[in-house]
Amino acid sequence: MELSKKEYDELLKSKSPNSPLGKNLVWAFVVGGLICTIGQAVSNGWKALGLSEGDVAAATSITMIFLGALLTGLGLYDKLAKHAGAGTIVPITGFANAIVSPAMEFKSEGLVLGLAAKMFVIAGPVLVYGISASVLYGLILCALGID
Repeated sequence: MELSKKEYDELLKSKSPNSPLGKNLVWAFVVGGLICTIGQAVSNGWKALGLSEGDVAAATSITMIFLGALLTGLGLYDKLAKHAGAGTIVPITGFANAIVSPAMEFKSEGLVLGLAAKMFVIAGPVLVYGISASVLYGLILCALGID
């Protein structure tokens, strides 16, 4: 059975369910906001313990990465993502999820060839281009004499 592009598009439209855009937007907003609120509560908690501003930022980042990785490892982050969609892609917890998910998927292949080798499948390109862009940006600022 050979379909033209137009026929294929029509078949795809007829078989694909419509996405509830409004509901998805609300869920993404609520869950993303909730993750950010939890991050602020964690930050306030570290601040209440007497940490300096710089230490509070580092401790909050570490805590949120740990929570994102833990929830991914327990299979809870993916369940949340099914309902919240883009709301779970809050940068720091979403990044932890992007690193832990492939590692969990390939852990049956062993620690080195599975877990360690596949850990950065998704996050690797983000790191490479992010670091490269920041180095390039720094060189441009240095060349322009901007501190």
